[in-house]
Amino acid sequence: MARTLNPLVLIVLLLSIISGDIVKSVQAEKTWCVAKPSSDDATLLANINYACSQVDCRFMQKGCPCFYPETLINHASVVMNLYYQSRGRNPWNCFFKNSAIVTVTDPSYGTCVYAYA
Repeated sequence: MARTLNPLVLIVLLLSIISGDIVKSVQAEKTWCVAKPSSDDATLLANINYACSQVDCRFMQKGCPCFYPETLINHASVVMNLYYQSRGRNPWNCFFKNSAIVTVTDPSYGTCVYAYA
């Protein structure tokens, strides 16, 4: 007697295979995490404080290449990206309460090179 698979099982199996391939292709692509321009100052400051409690932010001191421009969105983007890179570039490591976004465009500028792991 031939046994047939439940169509729902086939759909779930297919989706898991497809989503696995998508995750692998995103992880293979260079990605960075930056603050959303719509983020408010309080959120950006909270993100800086949190990220710097988890990673070494000494490179953001005055006179360092990524210190300028001296704005919250710049500082937040640099340290949020460092956190994201150090945690394996998982989408959930660039959430920051929906105040960040993953980009495939390198946000480095001048002598400020955004970390890439």
